[in-house]
Amino acid sequence: MLDALSDVLRVIRLSGGVFLEAEFTAPWCMIGRISADDCKPFVAAPRHIIASHFVAAGHMQLRVDDGAPLDVRAGELILLPRNDVHTFGSDLGFTPMPARDVITPPSVGGISRIKCGGGGEATQLLCGFLGSETPFSPLLSSLPSVLKLDMRATASGAWIESSFRFAVSETAAGRVGSTAVIAKLSELLFVEAVSQYVASLPAERRGWLAGLRDPHIGRALALLHARPTEGWTAETLALEVGMSRSVFAQRFTALVGQPPMQYLTLWRMHVAAQHLREGRGNVAQIGFSVGYESEAAFSRAFKRQFGTSPGTWRRHSA
Repeated sequence: MLDALSDVLRVIRLSGGVFLEAEFTAPWCMIGRISADDCKPFVAAPRHIIASHFVAAGHMQLRVDDGAPLDVRAGELILLPRNDVHTFGSDLGFTPMPARDVITPPSVGGISRIKCGGGGEATQLLCGFLGSETPFSPLLSSLPSVLKLDMRATASGAWIESSFRFAVSETAAGRVGSTAVIAKLSELLFVEAVSQYVASLPAERRGWLAGLRDPHIGRALALLHARPTEGWTAETLALEVGMSRSVFAQRFTALVGQPPMQYLTLWRMHVAAQHLREGRGNVAQIGFSVGYESEAAFSRAFKRQFGTSPGTWRRHSA
């Protein structure tokens, strides 16, 4: 499962950072959402943002929309895969204040800060993001609106937490190189959070992550990821994983949410986007590298997926 997830993360290339340190004292309650501008000191404004909050000290409650409040304590990390507007505070019964209204802008090379509250019990938050130019919709649609990870409960939790805290302090001091460390640690924590979520899924759950967990469909996904240029059909994939074509196609669609050939096209387009972003050849060469024999056919497929031509997408990404 982790190999297939790693394939996706490599192609969509998440980049992260911590842009805000907040010190609250009870009672306090905030509402907010990370904007693309918050990410600009670290990366070009990404098209998709996964928001994160790490509780460094104290505790808080967090709620997305009308969902149930979630208790978050020191050492725990919250991830919001779709960057939903969320309310967080010592007590969500208070009228929330827009977080944007109390942010102190950063000094040169530093990070923004918040310091406010009623003078009671203290809570320290480190707020950050993971961003991507080409979010992978099957993964994001399979995730809940909120993921919670207890960093201290992971196999290397103590090392990750101490490294994360150190990198944030280096960023706050304006030291070069620390943002790259945070990006890698943030991606590692995202993988850990998703892995824990997959392990908790009930057997009847549907979605891309459930497909990875299925021995037959997971094998098919791994084949499509590893050999996207091959002339796959539902029949040849079914044969590779030891199923009949009809049963395979039905199970793949039920779990992943789209037929196998439609998924293959989606994966090819994301691989192509990665190649365009990294400057690997001209448009025709990149189209050929993901299984298209003509530049015109590749360009049509790419525009259907991303709403723009490969050349325009490349210029925008650059």
